[in-house]
Amino acid sequence: MRIIRYQTPEGAATYGWILEDKVGEVQGNLFGEYRRREARTPFKELKLLAPCEPSKIVCVGRNYVEHAKELGNEVPKIPLIFLKPPSSIIATGEYIVLPAQSKQVEHEGELVVVIGKRAKNVTAENAKEYIFGYTIGNDVTARDLQKTDGQWTRAKGFDTFCSFGPWIDTDFDPSDAVVTCRVNGQMRQMASSRDMVFNVGTLVAYISSVMTLEPGDLIFTGTPAGVGELQNGDIVDVEIEGLGKLSNPVKA
Repeated sequence: MRIIRYQTPEGAATYGWILEDKVGEVQGNLFGEYRRREARTPFKELKLLAPCEPSKIVCVGRNYVEHAKELGNEVPKIPLIFLKPPSSIIATGEYIVLPAQSKQVEHEGELVVVIGKRAKNVTAENAKEYIFGYTIGNDVTARDLQKTDGQWTRAKGFDTFCSFGPWIDTDFDPSDAVVTCRVNGQMRQMASSRDMVFNVGTLVAYISSVMTLEPGDLIFTGTPAGVGELQNGDIVDVEIEGLGKLSNPVKA
């Protein structure tokens, strides 16, 4: 099942489920008890919002060997994690805004895990029980600031630097899916999720040993090699085989 979050004609945000090209409202608690109304509204008529509202966004750095190498870094022996603030969230179709403080903003297309229930000290073997579904993300990064600051909060935390969507897929298999990123139609990144240093189960287990994960929280699982600069007027598309496409324009 694919879940979206969208804006009603009255301006309210609500969840919906997709059946072919129609959407039905989801009533109740998406991560608890809910019911699905009949899918009647044409999908193309809806204004999509980011598909959930996480309390925190946990990201994993250098989780593909070739990406670590391209930036001159060693592959971590344990997952390297950092946070992006919820204020950085945008939906598919919304602008990534290039901040004046940076001269080198880059894309990072990623598979994203959506947590479904509270998780603390989860094992890798039972991590799947705590996952609601998967979505697509772009961990936009001010690369020059990442290098000069030494830690990553500013470089990763600007408003509009966390794009994810367009929906959450509850049936997606993350074991071997091709992740691609194109800028203005030109391929920049391509790798399979099987190439991750630490797989999804390991990441959920490790992160939940550090912090309690809540329903709706996100885990950005790392980006493949091929990260590159974004310019005013670009269109950046992150696509994951079997999951869909996340598209955002870029402006200064």
